[in-house]
Amino acid sequence: MKLTKERIVDAGMAVFAEVGYQNLSMRQVADRLDAHAGSLYYHVRGKDELLALMADRVCRSAYDAGTEALAALPPTAAWQDRVEAQAAALRLSLKQHPGGAQLLAESPGVLSPGALSLMERLLRTLLDAGLPAEHCGIAADTLLSHVTGFVLQEQNQPAAPPPVTAEQYAELCERFPLLMGPLIPRVGQDEKFTRSVRLLCTGFAALS
Repeated sequence: MKLTKERIVDAGMAVFAEVGYQNLSMRQVADRLDAHAGSLYYHVRGKDELLALMADRVCRSAYDAGTEALAALPPTAAWQDRVEAQAAALRLSLKQHPGGAQLLAESPGVLSPGALSLMERLLRTLLDAGLPAEHCGIAADTLLSHVTGFVLQEQNQPAAPPPVTAEQYAELCERFPLLMGPLIPRVGQDEKFTRSVRLLCTGFAALS
């Protein structure tokens, strides 16, 4: 099969999901494609460019998903709803790409048109909501960082929590009464994510 930039990115995403940011190499990508490593450089100049292309793919997917989510909102939707729609779309897109959250978290210096598009649209949403311009950049960056970190935690969670005996549980309740008490709601990840984004929006609204 003909070697193309798209196929190289496909292979890069697959290798990245297995070995992570630090261990990804062009040779491993070439092996995945059953090609010589040197032949990749006709299409991609090196690992940094490959990472940029991979990040761009994830972000473009998230941007397209966000466009659909925004289009589904009624014209009268509040700006908080528009922010929540974009955050939810980014979360789902990161979860659909194995290693996507790790890619964005560990390569913050690798900019891409897709990432810039996500930031640009979120900034426009906040500005149109009347938030002071001097705060919008930090607010948008905080939200995007929160979504990335949330997905990282989701993807790193064990399939099942470690077993805890009744004695261990009682000891935990005694040592950490606030953490183990009703102040920490026992809700699903979807509900937790929605609440967290709404808390951030409440903070953003206080700036105006």
